[in-house]
Amino acid sequence: QVQLVESGGGLVQPGGSLRLSCVVSASMFSFYHMGWYRQAPGKERELVADITTRRFTNYADSVKGRFTISRDNAKRTVYLRMNSLKPEDTAVYYCNRKAENSDSGLASWGQGTQVIVSS
Repeated sequence: QVQLVESGGGLVQPGGSLRLSCVVSASMFSFYHMGWYRQAPGKERELVADITTRRFTNYADSVKGRFTISRDNAKRTVYLRMNSLKPEDTAVYYCNRKAENSDSGLASWGQGTQVIVSS
């Protein structure tokens, strides 16, 4: 059973930055394609960034150029650096193992970490 523990969220002013972390309890972590997702109030969960086992990265258009996903296989951790934050980035952020042929998350979802962008 893969467990996902997200952290690093908080309240930040527009234009600010945060770094989210997700620790994954899986010995096979280095073989996982990982993604960061978010769910804003009243909206469906969406994929915002993903990173392959070979560290190729992809981003949603809404965050491209502002967010950076990275991974540390030794620590079984995936990160999301978020810069130039906007109020529309407000959401609960989750990580998950991403399916290869869709945006679906393959493991049970963790609790997520809340990000609020507000002045």
